[in-house]
Amino acid sequence: MEEMEEELKCPVCGSFYREPIILPCSHNLCQACARNILVQTPDSESPQSRRASGSAVSDYDYLDLDKMSLYSEADSGYGSYGGFASAPTTPCQKSPNGVRVFPPAAPPPPAALAPPPPPPRNACLTCPQCHRSLVLDERGLRGFPRNRLLEGVIDRYQQGRAAALRCQLCEKAPKEAAVMCEQCDVFYCEPCRLRCHPPRGPLAKHRLVPPAQGRVGRRLSPRKISTCTDHELENHSMYCVQCKSPVCYQCLEEGKHSSHEVKALGAMWKLHKSQLSQALNGLSDRAKEAKEFLVQLRNMVQQIQENSVEFEACLVAQCDALIDALNRRKAQLLSRVNKEHEHKLKVVRDQISHCTVKLRQTTGLMEYCLEVIKENDPSGFLQISDALIRRVHLTEDQWGKGTLTPRMTTDFDLNLDNGPLLQSIHQLDFVQMKVPAPPILQLEECCTHNNSATLSWKQPPLSTVQVEGYILELDDGNGGQFREVYVGKETMCTVDGLHFNSTYSARVKAFNKTGVSPYSKTLVLQTSEETQSEEQTLPFPVPLERLQLRRMSPFSSTLNLQPSFPGRSYFELRSSAHQLSLHSSLQSLNSAVAWFSFDPASAHADIIFSNDNLTVTCNSYDDRVVLGKTGFSKGLHYWELSIDRYDNHPDPAFGVARIDVLKDAMLGKDDKAWAMYVDNNRSWFMHNNSHTNRTEGGITKGATVGVLLDLTRRTLTFSINEDQQGPVAFENLEGLFFPAVSLNRNVQVTLHTGLPVPEFYASRSAMQ
Repeated sequence: MEEMEEELKCPVCGSFYREPIILPCSHNLCQACARNILVQTPDSESPQSRRASGSAVSDYDYLDLDKMSLYSEADSGYGSYGGFASAPTTPCQKSPNGVRVFPPAAPPPPAALAPPPPPPRNACLTCPQCHRSLVLDERGLRGFPRNRLLEGVIDRYQQGRAAALRCQLCEKAPKEAAVMCEQCDVFYCEPCRLRCHPPRGPLAKHRLVPPAQGRVGRRLSPRKISTCTDHELENHSMYCVQCKSPVCYQCLEEGKHSSHEVKALGAMWKLHKSQLSQALNGLSDRAKEAKEFLVQLRNMVQQIQENSVEFEACLVAQCDALIDALNRRKAQLLSRVNKEHEHKLKVVRDQISHCTVKLRQTTGLMEYCLEVIKENDPSGFLQISDALIRRVHLTEDQWGKGTLTPRMTTDFDLNLDNGPLLQSIHQLDFVQMKVPAPPILQLEECCTHNNSATLSWKQPPLSTVQVEGYILELDDGNGGQFREVYVGKETMCTVDGLHFNSTYSARVKAFNKTGVSPYSKTLVLQTSEETQSEEQTLPFPVPLERLQLRRMSPFSSTLNLQPSFPGRSYFELRSSAHQLSLHSSLQSLNSAVAWFSFDPASAHADIIFSNDNLTVTCNSYDDRVVLGKTGFSKGLHYWELSIDRYDNHPDPAFGVARIDVLKDAMLGKDDKAWAMYVDNNRSWFMHNNSHTNRTEGGITKGATVGVLLDLTRRTLTFSINEDQQGPVAFENLEGLFFPAVSLNRNVQVTLHTGLPVPEFYASRSAMQ
């Protein structure tokens, strides 16, 4: 039960909830704490007055207050109101949990010095956990429902932690109670029970229970019937599926929920309890696996210690055979073994600590959910069941692939070779036990120039195995057998004399005295078409004897990755301004028509693929990112996405991204993506979490969103139903870009590629 304690504490005051209320974001606050963190805003700046005046100072108004709070990771809910001319700044304090709490307003000045009365103000509340900003209506905090279920769980938890109950019949120092009689309603110690409550006669029929159970039974009251927050005299009897809240018959009669789907309260109570129980089954399996994993890690600690002792004993025995010549060297070698030993132990112990903390959090959530399931208040249960189900699924996802895998092996990859002669003792060192790890191709430095290809690679960052050289292999450009084209110690190589307009596959491996490493991931390179070329400035050093080979086709080039390629996302080819202007007329509308599909290998695990990876949706309520298989670094490219399904007005995002973009957030949240997100009424452009150019016009089922990437002009433009949406979205784009989409389970889109440039762009280019 101790793991559940954090679930029962207020994020503002850090104490157990007192009179908790439920916010629309499903989080809880003490009523007093909610009153402390209220922020007053001028009535003239309220969402209602903004709608009435129609002013648009910025790209987004307070109609989208919730949406902005959802998208802005840095939005605390306080800075949004600090800049009002009519709102004096109020110093704030921090709670034990770091939440800013605003103190009560200062007393008014004397009447003689009092300024004119301030304009009416509205109250705004920001959730300290998810930072969503909420504008209160005229009811204030009374508009938020009371979480009676949470109060009941806290009461039971505190009762379980209370001190032991004492006998009520002991005359001097009361002893600890052993039983309670339900009929007599008296706690007895064992001597008093035998003396005052013998198990015979009429008292034999009385029911004796443990003290804790008797106390709970004494305090339990009949199930409270929850009343409607809008109609205090009406009890909750139905459940609105759209609003996800209990309602009364008067709510239905007034028409507020007349068009919504409504179901019986008892049926939905049982349904959500069943769903939460099913979700807990999966989480329980994860917790069981985590416990087994912790046992495995602890065994690894013992095994590492045993292997370390064994390895040290072997090393000491070998060094003792060469006492006079090896004493100083022996200390150095032992030091290296000890460092390896400590490193392995540190890695495993850190993983044990991390996994223990995560398991404690998981167990606490499970115990809290089990206590919630015990509640017999359907209204209170349904108020928090959806949030709990999502949290259970999210916690289960956190125990995904790789979490329960050891980060360190128990073996010591070292072996002592005691064969050298005594005169070579000063060269004595460990011999590597294993072959090198596969090299990693550095995508940012790999490119094609006319009929030449430059490739660069490196060893994995954590690899300590010595490498003596590398072997680079290419196929024949037609999918034939690989052949060696380079053997040596360098980590960059240019291969000349390839065929124009051909696709080559390249791979590299490393070798040392022990053997040859596995191959790296395969990189597919497309050579340029055999056309007029222009000089290029390379982004990396090139030997002088190779500079005369650096000529680049003015047409676009594409870089395709094998599905399993994990490399980095970016290489760039820069041209001088003079050279670009010389060929601008030739490049203006020469696009490389590319056919491609979505890439399952680089997509988030929640993305669902169909239609030969051309159609995607998601099984999560959160936004997830999927990339195209083809990256573009040059030329003009256009593709479209048709909206196959659009429910509940979500905000899908469309655009381009680097291959290492965040996959578990909306496209454009980080600096690796350039996107347009759109709902059913309007759209915004977003890059690095900055929203710009709000434009009217949204999408529905059957709509088409177009993405036009012009790397000749270095711009990105969007269209909806073949009409340009807003101005040019982004400029000065350089590097390698992949088509990208972010969506949730309410959206399904289909990709259409190999399309000509749209008319609105072709006509504009002709005028220029």
